[in-house]
Amino acid sequence: MDVLSRFLSYAAVDTQSSENPAARDGVSSPQPSTEKQWKLARKLMQELKELGAEVQLSEYGYVYAKIRGNADAPKVGFISHMDTSPSASGENVRPRIVRNYDGGEIPLGNGKTLSPSVFPELLRRVGEDLVVTDGTTLLGADDKAGVAEIMTMAEHFLTHPEEAHGELRIAFTPDEEVGRGTEHFDLGRFGADFAFTVDGDELGKIEYENFNAASGTVRIQGVNVHPGSAKGRMVNAALMAMEFNRLLPDCIPANTEKYEGFFHLTKISGDESMCEMHYIIRDHDRAEFEKKKRIFLDAAEQLNRKFEGTDAHADAEVKDSYYNMKEKILPEHRRILDLASEAMRRSGITPFTEPIRGGTDGAMLSWRGLPCPNLPTGGGNYHGVYEYVSIHAMRTMVQVLENIVRLNVRRSRENP
Repeated sequence: MDVLSRFLSYAAVDTQSSENPAARDGVSSPQPSTEKQWKLARKLMQELKELGAEVQLSEYGYVYAKIRGNADAPKVGFISHMDTSPSASGENVRPRIVRNYDGGEIPLGNGKTLSPSVFPELLRRVGEDLVVTDGTTLLGADDKAGVAEIMTMAEHFLTHPEEAHGELRIAFTPDEEVGRGTEHFDLGRFGADFAFTVDGDELGKIEYENFNAASGTVRIQGVNVHPGSAKGRMVNAALMAMEFNRLLPDCIPANTEKYEGFFHLTKISGDESMCEMHYIIRDHDRAEFEKKKRIFLDAAEQLNRKFEGTDAHADAEVKDSYYNMKEKILPEHRRILDLASEAMRRSGITPFTEPIRGGTDGAMLSWRGLPCPNLPTGGGNYHGVYEYVSIHAMRTMVQVLENIVRLNVRRSRENP
């Protein structure tokens, strides 16, 4: 089956994950976080079985597959996630194909337009066929394009047993979009020597640097009295929250790029009596990351010193989320990046590297001992109605994955 047909089939299945999953079977935070993710997991398991792979579906919704090799080579793995972002609806996705994109605006529907004046990277897709949304949902290319590319690569080797390849390992994960993609990932069951997540965007991009990441929470207790008699007594928790934010450096996502880290206020709620704020803290550099965490905690202490002698106080906590996989991939596993680069060149692509201003399942897996850089899928504008994917890029990525498998055997023979 062609990669486009696979992608459209998978995009039709709503797999939106949830940051606040409803309790099921007595489990307060079940995985997958939504029942609907099981539908695609079972669909992929059945397709892999029919193709001849050895497949397991775990109790947490992970699909693990093995394709036995016919040549000696390290076991290479490929990983993509099945869920889509909670940021936009994934229900009743109605993809539309734009043939031979001419570089102009693309009317999507629902009053939305995909325009190169807003998304200039579209101009690199001129002449290609694109899959776009109808303006009411996300598309699901993140990461069903990656799933389709891996499945199409798997079909190739399962239906061409005469072609030399080592043992291949495949995993499709739930809940990546809510930060739980590796929570129950079984490295032993997966069994790869190294792997790639196929979860990036622009064709040619190889990613092995990501943010060090932490979450920060501030809970502020104010002193609330009637505003008519508040002088000298009231300490407004909402105003304390605003003051806390002003104590942080002015490095926010809207004014940072490339290797620059940030503090990002993601949620604030409360009133004069009580206020709660949630942040994410990011930096590529480990020392700067640790510094940002100290600044965050110190801001709460400054507030507490200011309002000492009152019942007002600020409690801050920081919790690490993941770390930069560069520390685990370089220099020991440089050969994996070289393998991906050569596979791209053989597919007619010029590879390049760029830091991820986020994280991937591969970052967590790399820190758990499985080196796992990230490869592109050919999509863009993820998590919203402006999402799209290039059909040419998807087909090219299938070739890249196949070339990785072939080169893995060749290099093993050249360096036994």
